[in-house]
Amino acid sequence: MKTPLSFLLLLACGHWSVALAELPVPVSGSRNAAVSAPSSAAAPSAPAAPAVGLLNGYMSDDSYKLRVGDAVSFQILEDRVLGIQETPVNLVVTDSGEIDVTYIGRVMAVGKTSKELAADLKTALEKEYYKKASVVLSLNVATRILGRVYIWGQVRSQGALDMQINENLTAGNAILRAGGFGDFASKTKVKVVRAATGTNGEKQTFSLNMEEILEKGKIEKDILLQPNDLIIVPTRLVNF
Repeated sequence: MKTPLSFLLLLACGHWSVALAELPVPVSGSRNAAVSAPSSAAAPSAPAAPAVGLLNGYMSDDSYKLRVGDAVSFQILEDRVLGIQETPVNLVVTDSGEIDVTYIGRVMAVGKTSKELAADLKTALEKEYYKKASVVLSLNVATRILGRVYIWGQVRSQGALDMQINENLTAGNAILRAGGFGDFASKTKVKVVRAATGTNGEKQTFSLNMEEILEKGKIEKDILLQPNDLIIVPTRLVNF
């Protein structure tokens, strides 16, 4: 028995309607418009594979706080589905402690875990741009630099010095790393100024006699530095 041509056309049209209904459709408007989540009817039966470039789906634990210089991998899964951004982007935590994120701009990252930062980004994205944003964020590279100390005054090279993780950097070592004292340094009146800590908000100042520490070997009088410490080497008075 021959099948009528009209029946075949009707069957073909019905098949394509079902296929199109299963595709996620973006909300009409600009690229920054909210994106609706895919229908639950079209969800795959097996778990989705980890996004490419995300260290096989590894998420850093809650104990690691992001620092300046860290690199994180960032992706919005809805953008991958729609073909807007198919691969994760690498974001570096800048000296200001921020990362620059698509759509929302600069976001503070220092002091947050990857999970905390991902939650903040999700909230910001869903406020204006997405109905649902699935943010995937993981640590790619942890910097070896714990922070910086600064040295000013009568030394050969003024400026910032990097502190490595697990490094016991003292004031004396920092001066040596800066090239040593200048010709008119007051070695007995070196000061270390530490940023405000605690509830009182007062800065701490340590006075150090570097002649005793560096020239006479009394290293027990030296102090361990902390990130953002400022070392001041004053100029000695010159008598003519």
